[in-house]
Amino acid sequence: MGKEDYEVVIGLETHVELGTKTKIFCNCSTEFGGEPNSHCCPICLAFPGAMPVLNEKVVEYAVKAGLATNCKIPSYTWQNRKNYFYPDMPQAYQVSQTQEFICQDGYVEIDGETEQKKIRIHEIHIEADAGKLIHGEYSDNSFVDLNRAGVPLIEIVTEPDLRSAEEVENYLRNLKGILEYIEVSDCKMQEGSMRADINISVRKKGDKKLGNKIEMKNMNSFRFIVNAINYEATRQINLLESGKEVVSETVRWDVDLGQTIPMREKDSAAYRPFPDPELMPISLTEEYLENIRKSLPELPKSRKKRYMSEYELSEKATNFVTSSKYYSNLFEQAVEICKNPKIVSNMLMSDIARILNEREEEPSDIKFTGKELRRTNNFNR
Repeated sequence: MGKEDYEVVIGLETHVELGTKTKIFCNCSTEFGGEPNSHCCPICLAFPGAMPVLNEKVVEYAVKAGLATNCKIPSYTWQNRKNYFYPDMPQAYQVSQTQEFICQDGYVEIDGETEQKKIRIHEIHIEADAGKLIHGEYSDNSFVDLNRAGVPLIEIVTEPDLRSAEEVENYLRNLKGILEYIEVSDCKMQEGSMRADINISVRKKGDKKLGNKIEMKNMNSFRFIVNAINYEATRQINLLESGKEVVSETVRWDVDLGQTIPMREKDSAAYRPFPDPELMPISLTEEYLENIRKSLPELPKSRKKRYMSEYELSEKATNFVTSSKYYSNLFEQAVEICKNPKIVSNMLMSDIARILNEREEEPSDIKFTGKELRRTNNFNR
């Protein structure tokens, strides 16, 4: 048998830092950077007696994400404590949701081989981020920075519906675009605002039973994600072909070696979750949900249809221009002035995209407006 006789099965857990100004349970700043341990208070440091209060904006942003990804929103949910210890988690537990989730049973569409494919979302839940360990470059010491502890996250968990690295990249780019459009996160992967845990297994085509899965943690680059999935799928197939077993474990992607490195075996022990006694349940009215639903902007899927019809752009150009709200807004501003959508889209896809790629910057880093772009280019020639 060969590689073509196997099927790759992938599910994703995407962690997205929400763009609130303050943390999930206190008034400390969520601003990226800052001196270590300077964005902290007794609540996010877990001092005895410090009482957390849920940031209402976190709930609003989570619901927005759920509605934009076609999820059902239960009227009543709560938060749980997941009990485990890491040095950068001062509570020795994480506040998350493990039973009734704030968003459930949604989907994101991606381009399949012949038609649109729905990637099912099992859940979106809210949780508090951990801090960060800084490992000494010239010693065995590690330092703890708790600036990130308590930054609000949503975790978006798919069903195992993805079948290739290309589908994973397609899904993540579509998801990133949606979250940017609704302005719940800046999704800056280089700053850790969006990162994915990838659960990957292989099985012989036709088999219904899932194989033993490997979890790759904290991937925050599309290129690394694609390389890691392709490497890991080949490694697992080679193991099975040689009569060996794939051992379920958590791994990390080593960029320099171009391979996955084992971190630890998968722990089957439960987190012993229970409802957090210090936090009130979350109760959402239909009026609240409807107000958020009405506030949603035009999403990428709708803009694609409109651009192809209104501006007569090619499918390739439309997909690129709508891939980011920053590209899309710049495009609309420039077109409103120069009335030449095809030249504007070509400029975005060629020169501007090339410059951003060379500088390793995001579309959100573009500093000029559509009006300023018009001044520097003769779009009417």
